[in-house]
Amino acid sequence: MNAARAWAPGNISLLFQVVPHKNPALAGSKGVGFTINEGATVEVSEASSSRTTYNGKSIHLPTVSNVVQTLSDIPISVSITSPLPLGSGFGMSGASALATAYATNSLLGLGKTDLELAKVAHRAEVVSKTGLGDVVNQYFGGFFVKFVPSSKFEVKKLPIKPIPIYCMSHGKLLTSSILTNKTLIKKINVEAEKALKKIKTLPTVSFGDITSLANAFTKNTGLVTPEISGQIQEIEARGGHAAQILLGNALVSDIPFPGAMKLSMDSKRAMVLGNRGG
Repeated sequence: MNAARAWAPGNISLLFQVVPHKNPALAGSKGVGFTINEGATVEVSEASSSRTTYNGKSIHLPTVSNVVQTLSDIPISVSITSPLPLGSGFGMSGASALATAYATNSLLGLGKTDLELAKVAHRAEVVSKTGLGDVVNQYFGGFFVKFVPSSKFEVKKLPIKPIPIYCMSHGKLLTSSILTNKTLIKKINVEAEKALKKIKTLPTVSFGDITSLANAFTKNTGLVTPEISGQIQEIEARGGHAAQILLGNALVSDIPFPGAMKLSMDSKRAMVLGNRGG
């Protein structure tokens, strides 16, 4: 059996502004986020019927299905493995879509560029309402602010040195339920604009600066959950910095806290891991 493998990093978003467009390929977001050392490893192979598994369990992942249908006329089996949970703000829908695009291109010898494939994955996220900017960060790898819509694939790297981070998920939060709420989106966009303007005025930017802006953003929009808010206060009382992971019922901190998973900021970008013949 011929198979191809690719990997894409997880992404943590701390604040965002929705940029809608009738053409999904031109829709996206502005905001701030960073990629991490863990992500999604995807292996694709030709099959009698298309199927997707996540850590061995059969799953319907709209972003992945969209990518496969866009790139292939034949059924493709997609096997995704990751230590990170889906639906918790770690950008796994985007990572899975991007790695699937890279691997499918490699398997079928399509000859598409990494940027062309990233745009396929980005569009798949927008159409599936699972994210708006993760794929762009995962394509570049690093800690970025986007002052222009993510669909343009233009980012500004923030001078924040990679550090260990500590994360905890309190369960899934359905991104589509937020991205279809027009009243909430208006509030999100007003608050995000304020935060992005403040970033432009900062002489230097630290992780603490970003989490401070992010916490004002989630509080003023009502996105922050009571349990996340309480944890942030506890971490700040111990001299740390923390913020809610968006869009997820999850927390990221720069100091350890009970029940947290240790990860790290990382600038490694999505990549093909190779092919194997059967």
